Amino acid sequence: MATAAPASRNDSVAPRRSSGGGLLSPAFLDELRHRTLLSSLIGRTTKLQKAGREFKACCPFHNEKSPSFYVNDEKGFYHCFGCGAHGDAIRWMTEARGLPFMDAVKELAGTAGLELPAPDPAARARSERATGLVGLTEAAATFYRKQLDSIEGADARAYLDRRGLGAHAREAFGLGFAPDSRTRLKSAIEGAKVDDLVEAGLLIRPDDAGREPYDRFRGRLMIPIRDARGRTIAFGGRILAAGEPKYLNSPETPLFDKGRTLYNLDRAGPVARKSGRAILVEGYLDVIALDQAGIAEAMAPLGTALTEAQMARLWSLVDAPILCFDGDAAGRKASLRAAERALAVLRPGKTLKFALLPPGKDPDDIVREGGAEAFEAAIADPVPLDVLLYQSERDGIDAARPEARAGLRARLTELAESCTDKLVAEEYKRAFTALFFEDFGWKKEERRTIASAILKTETQAQPIDLTRSFTRILLWGFSRYPDMIGEHLEALSGLAIVDDHLARWRDVLVAHVIAHGALDDDAIAAILATAQLPEVLRTRIDRDLLMPWTRSGTDRRLAMEQLAGTLEVMAAEREHQVQHDMLNAEALVATSEGDEDRFITIEAERAQLRDEQEALIEMAVRLGEPVEESRQG
Repeated sequence: MATAAPASRNDSVAPRRSSGGGLLSPAFLDELRHRTLLSSLIGRTTKLQKAGREFKACCPFHNEKSPSFYVNDEKGFYHCFGCGAHGDAIRWMTEARGLPFMDAVKELAGTAGLELPAPDPAARARSERATGLVGLTEAAATFYRKQLDSIEGADARAYLDRRGLGAHAREAFGLGFAPDSRTRLKSAIEGAKVDDLVEAGLLIRPDDAGREPYDRFRGRLMIPIRDARGRTIAFGGRILAAGEPKYLNSPETPLFDKGRTLYNLDRAGPVARKSGRAILVEGYLDVIALDQAGIAEAMAPLGTALTEAQMARLWSLVDAPILCFDGDAAGRKASLRAAERALAVLRPGKTLKFALLPPGKDPDDIVREGGAEAFEAAIADPVPLDVLLYQSERDGIDAARPEARAGLRARLTELAESCTDKLVAEEYKRAFTALFFEDFGWKKEERRTIASAILKTETQAQPIDLTRSFTRILLWGFSRYPDMIGEHLEALSGLAIVDDHLARWRDVLVAHVIAHGALDDDAIAAILATAQLPEVLRTRIDRDLLMPWTRSGTDRRLAMEQLAGTLEVMAAEREHQVQHDMLNAEALVATSEGDEDRFITIEAERAQLRDEQEALIEMAVRLGEPVEESRQG
C-alpha cells in the first residue's frame, strides 16, 4: 500500500535549539533521518508486518484490532490512518519513547555513528556537569537499594509489607532505605566530591561554615525519581518513625526541576500512549499501588500543585488525562486549582477530567480494599473540566438570590475569558451558559408540561411537527412582546425555519426592527397585516391560546418565563435532531462505501443545528433573567 506523507501536527520541526543554545542545522537532522532505518527503530517495540514496499502494524498510539499503522522506509515516515499519528524517526523517539528532543537526537546520533555539532564551551560544561551528577544519583540509588535488604532496613521492609508492596514493586520502582546516619551515604560513594554531592541534592551544607555537610535523607524509605529516559535524577523519602516532614523531596538541582517532572513518567508514558489513558494521582505510593494492581498508566506530581509544564507533559501522551486526587478537602482543592490553572493553557482538543473519590479515600485505599476493579469503577465516569468549575462556583453562592446568580454568571464569564485560545474561550462561554440555564432556567417539570400540551393540540391525522409548533409559538411571543426583539436579533435571525410562512413572519419582524428600532404592539400588527401575513397569525392560534403570552392581560413576568421555557424545549428538540442526524450519518458511512460527500454534508448540518441550539439557550437565559429578578425582588 503506497502512502503519501500528509501534513500533520505530529511532524518533527527543524531546526531545533539544544538546551545549550547550539543550533542543529536542517542538514544535520536530514542526515540523521537518512541514516536511521525507521522500520528497524519502530520494530524494536512494535511488531511490524511486511506489506509491499512498506510495513504495517496495529497502531502503538491507540487500541485497534486491525492494522492501520504504516511505516515507509523510503520516505522516512510513519502514519496511522486511524488516529492520525504521523512523524519521522525523531518524532517517534519523542512521542513513543517520551524523550526530550535533544535526548532523542543524541540517542539516534549515537546509533547512527554521527557526532552532534559541538555546542559552545559553556553549554558543553553544563552538559558534562549534568552527566556527572547523574552518576552520583544513580550511585545513591544503588546504595539505598542495598540498605533496604540490610538489617537496618527491617522497619522499611515491614512498612512495605503492611502496604502490600511486594518484591515486584520494590524492584520495578527501585525502592530503598536511607540509614539514620549523617555520614553513611557520603562515605559510601567513594571518590565523590562533597561539593558535587551537595549540588546533586544528596547532602546538605549547613549555614555554619564550620560544620561539615551531612546526608539529606536519614531514616527514610527512599523512592527514586526518574526522568523520561529512566535515569535517577532525584529522590522522595518517606519518614518511618515519628517526625516531620512526612515526605522529603530532593531540592531543585541541575538535574531536577520538580515543576517539569512527573513521577513514573518513564514507565507510565509508553503505557499511556498505547492505552490512550493517563491517570494523575497525588503520591508516590498511590502510583506504586496502582501499578501493582495492574493499572500502569499512573503518574504523580512532586509535592506541588500541578503546573502548566506538567500538563503539557500529560497532553503529549493523551488528550484528556484523568486527575484522581484524594477524596478529602485538600484533594478537592488541588483538583480545582489544577482546573483553573489549565484554562490558560488549554488548546483545541486538550482537556482534563477529574475522578472524585469518596471522602477520606485515596487510590491506594481503594485498590487495597477492592482491587483494580474497584478503582476502575471509581474513575469510570470522570467529571469534565467545565462541569467541575461550574459546580464549584455554583455551590459557593446563595442560588435563591438574583444578585448571587448574576455574580455567578460574571464569574463564569471571567473563567471562560481566562482561556488564551479564542476558540476554547468561546466554547467555554457556551458550555457555562448551558450549565447555568440547566440549573436556573425555567423549571423542568413546567417545560415538560408545555411539550405535553403542544403534543395534545396537534391533530392526530398528520405527523407531529414539534419544531414547527415551537417556532410558531416563539414568533407569536415575540409579536406580542416586540420590545424584546431588538435584544435578540442575532439569535432570532439565525434561527433555521423550514416553513416558508413562518420564515417570512420572522423575516418581517427582524427587518422592521432593524429599520425602525423598537416597535409597539399596534405597529407589529400593522406591519404583519401589510406584509399579507394575517392568515399566518390566525392559523392554529386557537390551539396556542393555552400559552400565557398569547392571552390578553397575562402578567408579563409569567409570559416571559413561559416564553423562556418554550425556547428551552425548542433547544432540546434541536439536540434530538442533532443526535438523529448523527446516527443517520454513522449508518450511512457503515453501509455506503465512498459516500464521503454526503457524510460531510450531514456533519455540516449537524454543526449548524448545534450552533442554533446554543443560540437558543443563550436567548432563553437572557429572557429568563428579568423574570427571576422580579420574582425575587
